[in-house]
Formats: sequence, structure tokens, C-alpha cells
Amino acid sequence: MLPLVDSSKRAGTLGSGCGVPRVHSAALSGEEGASRDIWRIKVWAGVMTTPAGSGRGFGSVSWWGLSPALDLQAESPPVDPDSQADTVHRTPELDVLLLGSVDGRHLLRTLSRAKLWPRRRFNFFVLENNLEAVARHMLIFSLALEEPEKMGLQERSETFLEVWGNALLRPPVAAFVRAQADLLAHLVPEPDRLEEQLPWLSLRALKFRERDALEAVFRFWAGCEKGPEAFPMNRLWDSRLRHYLGSRYDARRGVSDWDLRMKLHDRGAQVIHPQEFRRWRDTGVAFELRDSSAYHVPNRTLASGRLLSYRGERVAARGYWGDIATGPFVAFGIEADDESLLRTSNGQPVKTAGEITQHNVTELLREVAAWGRARATRGDPEEQQHAEGSPEPGTAAAPTPESFTIHFLPLNSAQTLHHKSCYNGRFQLLYVACGMVHLLIPELGACVAPGGNLIVELARYLVDLRQEQLQGFNTRVGELAQAAGFAPQTGARPSEIFARFCKSQESALGNTVPAVEPGTPPLDVLAQPLEASSPALEGLTQPLQGGTPHCEPCQLPSEAPGSLSEVLTQPQGALALPNCESDSKTGV
Repeated sequence: MLPLVDSSKRAGTLGSGCGVPRVHSAALSGEEGASRDIWRIKVWAGVMTTPAGSGRGFGSVSWWGLSPALDLQAESPPVDPDSQADTVHRTPELDVLLLGSVDGRHLLRTLSRAKLWPRRRFNFFVLENNLEAVARHMLIFSLALEEPEKMGLQERSETFLEVWGNALLRPPVAAFVRAQADLLAHLVPEPDRLEEQLPWLSLRALKFRERDALEAVFRFWAGCEKGPEAFPMNRLWDSRLRHYLGSRYDARRGVSDWDLRMKLHDRGAQVIHPQEFRRWRDTGVAFELRDSSAYHVPNRTLASGRLLSYRGERVAARGYWGDIATGPFVAFGIEADDESLLRTSNGQPVKTAGEITQHNVTELLREVAAWGRARATRGDPEEQQHAEGSPEPGTAAAPTPESFTIHFLPLNSAQTLHHKSCYNGRFQLLYVACGMVHLLIPELGACVAPGGNLIVELARYLVDLRQEQLQGFNTRVGELAQAAGFAPQTGARPSEIFARFCKSQESALGNTVPAVEPGTPPLDVLAQPLEASSPALEGLTQPLQGGTPHCEPCQLPSEAPGSLSEVLTQPQGALALPNCESDSKTGV
């Protein structure tokens, strides 16, 4: 059984914080009257400083990306028709390996913009560090590819936003999650039915115990444990927040404004409105599309297991271990193809990040719906062409769902992929999230084809980290990429969000560039073991009731801290993977 964790009984100060710079009147434009004066006093008193540098706001499990969605075709090498002219359908393929993409935003954007590029078949290989993230991938894609006759575009986009970024759901959305989770729970153990109903999904690479655990995750989502105490999100969110802020908890509104105005706004996310950011920090509800009273059902897709130390023993506990510092606004809410959404008036954005996110997701799902229509009409070329509409001259028609496949790889397999000939030198593009940078090792670089590209997500939007830590992280990413056989892309556009590299034609596993000399000292503040930053279990609730052991997720995230701590604290000349406990070795 997985017990629940209440950390409010040991909420202590988590650091001395950073220095407080001078506060200008522009930073206080949203405050009025006495509240503005109190806000200013607390800033000058140092109450506003968050546990800067602790990294605890990042959490140990990622539920949404900390960077805008990318079109992976635009990041991959140009198509070489002659290299794959002997394929069965004579269609060039794009093989992409993604580590820690967590929410499928890059995949969805790539599919939505497929008409802008020559026709290619996509093979997305996704590697996550926990099975709950795999389950969310499956749920999000099944929602995005839902037939329009069953769910309209507006309902689909609103459901997507709530499931993806809200800690609390409306009852109709929670009912959809239960129904879809129940369907997926029945499909996972039956490969033939799964392949028939979801032709875009492949779980063949997963181990049998991982498939069983994945089924258990879906059964928990489907409500095999009844009652609000199965996952009391309100209390769990508040406990995380208390533990994160410590003695600053009573000043959490000011802390929220400080992090937003002095961190996220300065780093390019000016469209995030103080009200929506403060609401998310307090309640976990990022996108309030209806009346606030409608959001009261816990979002079970944000639950995960974790091993904690309790009275000298390892205890498996279920809780919310995700981000409580940045929020889900960055992935779709700070950039837009429609420049009018980013317009400002009197120096202030006219649209909030929530409104931009809703617009972008709606347009994205509108384009992705073409894949679902192609599936529904396949076998009738005339009807399919009518459903897709006439393509613009010089552009490719929307491919069928069979033109892309999402392959989920076993947990913790990044360092062994090169042992299989089918992966060695296969991928034209490798994407690594900032939470998985510690896996960027020469063995992983051997899976990228010569001339292939590497995209690394940087930690720019982690509000916990100071500027010098961000710079140290960027330097460390360059060192790891060089040791793995990559060099910075020539002519790549400058970016503080992504680092772009290219693999030379001569690179091979046995001829990688040695690690460079240390450029930045290790950061001890991120080196604490997981138990040191985890809440104590004195406030542990009683074990969950009403469910069989089969309904429990039987695999837990790794005990090792996030990659930010692993990358920045390991000796910079050593590139061996940290000796952390494997997810697949942990059972409940």
C-alpha cells in the first residue's frame, strides 16, 4: 500500500535566500493601498526571499515542460531522400529520441506543423524516469486524437488544459479521466487490441513488470480507490508549499509576486499575470476556465510514488512531488505564432499566459485533428482528401495516424540503448530535458547518427536557481555534450532556453572528445540527498483502503535528486552515471 504524506508538521526554513535588490515602483504596479505598502516593507525586510538555490521547487517528478514547444522537424537535419529511398513506402523517416519530454508538447507541435514540410514518417522514442509520465503521455495523446464527433474542439482543448496543468478538476473532466483510464487499463495487457485501437502507440519495448505497473497506474486513475482521501490534493499541495517556503509561508503572496516579477518576467515570461500565477501557487489551478467553485476533484494524474526514509526504514508514499515554483505557463503560454497575442498596451501585455495557452492549444489540436480524420476515413482516398481539405501548393497533405508511432522505452535504459544494434547510430535528433541532463553520456551519444542534432533544455525558467547557478548549468551542459561527441551548431540562432549541438561525422563511442577541465565549481546547495529535502513522515496518514494491491502503482521514481543537482554536483571530469537506485528495481 502507498501511504500519503503530510509534510506540514516539519515545515522549516529551507535556506537563507538571496540578496534583495532595490524595488522599483514599476514592480509594484499591481498593488494598491495598504497591501502595496506591506508588500514593499516585506521585500525590504528580506521576507520575500525564496529558498533560492535550493532547487526544491522543481520537485522530483516533472509533469509539464519548462520550455516552449518545439517543431522537431525544424530542429532536425534536412531530409536526404536518397538515404532512405529503399524504404517500403519510399517515405523518408525521422527518428527522434526524447528524454524527459514529460507532456508531449514537442510531439504535438511537430504533428500540427507537418503540412509545412515534405512528407516524412515519424518515429518518436520517448524515455521517461517514471511510469506516471508515460501514462500521462498516453492519456494526452488519446485526448488529442479523439474523434470530433465524440468531443468538440473547445471541449477537447479545455479538457487538455485542465488535465495537463490543474491540480483540481471539474467533475465532467474527472469523469473523462476515469473513463479513459479504465479503457487504457484494459488495453495495456492486451497488445493486439492496443495496436488495433491505438495504432500510433507501441509499448513493445517496455518490460512486463513495467506494463503491469502501467496498468496499475491507470486503475488508480480510474478510481479503484474511492473517496477523496485516496489522493487529497488540497492538503498535499499545501503541505508541499509549507515545506518549500518554511517560515515564509505566511508571506506566500509576496513571495509569489517576487518570483514572478523579479525572476520570470526578467527572463522573458512577461505575459504571466500576477493573479493567475498567485492562484496557481496557492491552489494548483493554473487554468480557471469556469467558476472557481467548479474545481474541487483531485487530479489523480499528478499523483506519483516515492521512497522516503521513516524511522530508519524505506517507506513507499504517494503524494504530489512535482513543480510548485514555476508552473505550467511556459510550455504554451509565452510564445505564439500570432504576434497580436503578445501585443502590449502601456507597457503591459494585453493577453495573459492562460489566454495565450488556450489559444495555442486550441489551434494545435485543430491541426492534430486532421490525423484523427485521416484514420477515420482511411481506405477511401476521395473521402480522406475531402476531410483533410485541399492542401496548399507545394505542401504535403496531412499524413495518416499510421505515419507516426510513439515508442516508449524502458525506464533507466539511456545508458544501455547503444548495446542494441537497432538503436546504435539511429536517431537524427536527440532531445534532453533539463531534468535528464545527467543522462547525456557518451553511450547515449553513440545512438545519434553522424550529423545528427542535439537539443538540450536549459534551466532558465527554474525560479529557484540564481543567475550564477544558471550559468554554471549551461557551462556543464556544454561539457557533457562535448564529452558525448557533440559540438555547438554553427550558425544556430542564439537562445537562452535551448542549447543546440551537432554530432560530427567522425564521432563514435570509442572516439569521443574527453571531458574538459572543470569550468565551474560544484554547487553544494543542490547536493542534498532526497530524504534531506523530503517531508518527514510523522504526519503520515493511515494506509489507503478500499483497493487491491494490483491497483497500486508498483514502481516509483528514482531516489536520486533531479538532474540539476546531479549535473552540478558530480566531479566535472567524471562522466559516469550517478549510482542511483533504479526505478524498475523498486516494488510496492
